[in-house]
Amino acid sequence: MAAHSQGPNGLAPVHVAVHNPAGVPEPDPQAAPYAQELFATSAKYADIAWSKWGAEPRWLGMDTSTCAVAINPSHFHSRGADEFERFLNGAASRGEPALIIVTMGNANDDGLRNVFSRYDSSVDFRNFTGSIAGKRLLAGAEVSLAPDLDAADRDLGLRLRNRPETAPWWAMTLQPTTMQRSPRGPAIVHQPEGELLPILVDSLGEPVVARWTPTDGQQIWYVIPDEVDWNTVVEWIIQRALPTHVPAALRRVRSPHSIDADLETPAETEARVALEELECRYIDDKARLKDSLEQARQKAEPVRSGLLYGSGDELADAVAVVLRAAGFAVTDLDADLGATKSADLLAMLDQETCLIEVKSTSGPAPEKLVSHLQRHLQTWPQLRPNQPVSCSALIVNHQHRLDPTQRPTEVYQRKEFVDALTFPVLTTGQLFDWWRAQDWSAVRIAVLGRSHSSQPGQPSTENSTASSSRHRRRWFRSGGASSA
Repeated sequence: MAAHSQGPNGLAPVHVAVHNPAGVPEPDPQAAPYAQELFATSAKYADIAWSKWGAEPRWLGMDTSTCAVAINPSHFHSRGADEFERFLNGAASRGEPALIIVTMGNANDDGLRNVFSRYDSSVDFRNFTGSIAGKRLLAGAEVSLAPDLDAADRDLGLRLRNRPETAPWWAMTLQPTTMQRSPRGPAIVHQPEGELLPILVDSLGEPVVARWTPTDGQQIWYVIPDEVDWNTVVEWIIQRALPTHVPAALRRVRSPHSIDADLETPAETEARVALEELECRYIDDKARLKDSLEQARQKAEPVRSGLLYGSGDELADAVAVVLRAAGFAVTDLDADLGATKSADLLAMLDQETCLIEVKSTSGPAPEKLVSHLQRHLQTWPQLRPNQPVSCSALIVNHQHRLDPTQRPTEVYQRKEFVDALTFPVLTTGQLFDWWRAQDWSAVRIAVLGRSHSSQPGQPSTENSTASSSRHRRRWFRSGGASSA
């Protein structure tokens, strides 16, 4: 082992079972797979700001007996078995638990390696029976915090829950160790030791981030998925994990993150407790606000996607949502009368009954779209003789392959054509802007072609009504949709 300074320097030593990334050159593309793997494994730790977080890495070939924690230690000789053994012996000699951080799976390998097992990854323990098996989840898996976590585990869970949506997860479970003493003899099964405590779980309640501890408490393993931000993990190790599980490790190196409440002044204690309470409130508030944002997005996305990019039923359904929010009673005529027999929607508000035709086009809207609504207006009396319509509107999602900001603000531009229109032609972009601003008065005026007294929710402001009136005047002058 290479010699290493043991004097306190404020940095907690952390064993990482790879060679120093600074000394591992990038191999030639034609190099052997072993060299490629060696470089890729070391490169994962190349950008960690160790001293910034209060840590000092101990790579392969360095003394690990004084390390406070080990990251992905190895059982294999020449891969870190000796360093792992010295790390465990050092922790045992000090009467401290060995804190171990390991990753489950390989983000770059999405295929099963064993056709006889539904698991594709595993984590093996040192000196204990059993293992943790992992099954890679499908892309887009949803995860959440497990209940009743302590502060350190909750902090880790929140940090890892914020990984990119494309980062993979593995569902974990404890597995027994099976040994075959002879080809013809019976297999010997050793049940797994210890307890696997979930920190983050998938939609089925299976852990995807977990803490494992054996019954004797000599080791504490945190199992996290591959493809993590190691800066945030190392920060968590120093600021949360070590103060919780191995506080003496920070005191030995005189780390600024060492907290010894027995040696604090009252002012220090008051400030520290206040800061810890603030951090807890921040974590809780952030999680609550993130959940609120996600719920709001899930509610808004079908309408936004339908109005701006949809066609067919998706588009008509989104238009119906907006009209209902504006106070209209909306009937899906395709479902009520049969597809293609009439317009898409019938919107009613007090004494007004409006026939709504909804169309989409990936390019400029052809003028013949208007004929669809005109034909439906002519045939309506035969379909519903006792329910005359008082107004109508054509709503078009035009140029929907373009970004919404790049689309023309009017559906039609030819003056002679728009001057001849007898009903408003609206863009779904307009409808979206009014829906997003909850300007229901603008929606009613646009569809009815005039102001209306019915006001769902809070009444619109005078400016909103005036703005909507200007839009109405433009439609009757030009027959086209104007920008909101």
